[in-house]
Amino acid sequence: MRLLFALLATLALLACSPEPQQADPALWKVRGPSGEAAWLFGTIHSAEKPLAWRTPAVGRALDTADTVMVEVANLADEADVAATFARLARSDGQPPLSSRIAAPQRPALAALLKSSGYGDNDFAAIDTWAAALTLARSGSDDGAARNGVDRAVIAAAGQRPVIELEGAKEQLGLFDTLPESEQRDLLAAVVREAASPDTDLAESWRKGDMSAIEKETRKGLLADPELREVLFTGRNRRWTDRIVEAMTAGNMPFVAVGAAHMAGPQGIPAMLAARGYTVTRVE
Repeated sequence: MRLLFALLATLALLACSPEPQQADPALWKVRGPSGEAAWLFGTIHSAEKPLAWRTPAVGRALDTADTVMVEVANLADEADVAATFARLARSDGQPPLSSRIAAPQRPALAALLKSSGYGDNDFAAIDTWAAALTLARSGSDDGAARNGVDRAVIAAAGQRPVIELEGAKEQLGLFDTLPESEQRDLLAAVVREAASPDTDLAESWRKGDMSAIEKETRKGLLADPELREVLFTGRNRRWTDRIVEAMTAGNMPFVAVGAAHMAGPQGIPAMLAARGYTVTRVE
């Protein structure tokens, strides 16, 4: 699932951007028993083309919010994010990457390395998780993250507080603290995904098709139970706690996180509903 890898992009967009694509992304209104309120907005972290994401409903929600809550607030500071990645990824004395994956998958890994311009020994000083993320984004358009809706929401916050639900250090730290066995599962998932046809997540996001997005959360690395708990379900629980804290404090946050985190019975809307909040999709 490539939504998690977009923050690693570091190159600039071309000066001339194509006409933004129209979108009707998913938005929810949250209400509590004592008048608490919040908005939930499912974003996409990268896209091949600019997106016209601010529908009238999304615009009204964003304009009425007191604060904006996002996964990582300093996405535009690419040097800082890259430095965080490099610091956490460094690990001397690692074996060749091919030895960190099951033998049946080594031909697919070799093909991915070749297409990405890397060699088997190029990751001798890099943790397995970092090698996996590097390979995952190697075939992507480096400008795609600049079209990510998260950045646009942060820019639109104006003078209002932008609150991080996680931050780059904590987000990348989730990978860095995975046991080596799970890091290798991550690498295997990346290799499998690279060998399979891409799913147009951007199209599902533009249509607000949460059923299609929820199906994607059951594939790839999130199909692994341990990785799913660390990278999806556990994060959703922590973020839900912080959203509830913000509402209880009297704020009305506009919560903008990857749309996958809004999907299904383990998504944030479902978790808030399970706590007694009324969560309504805004059509």
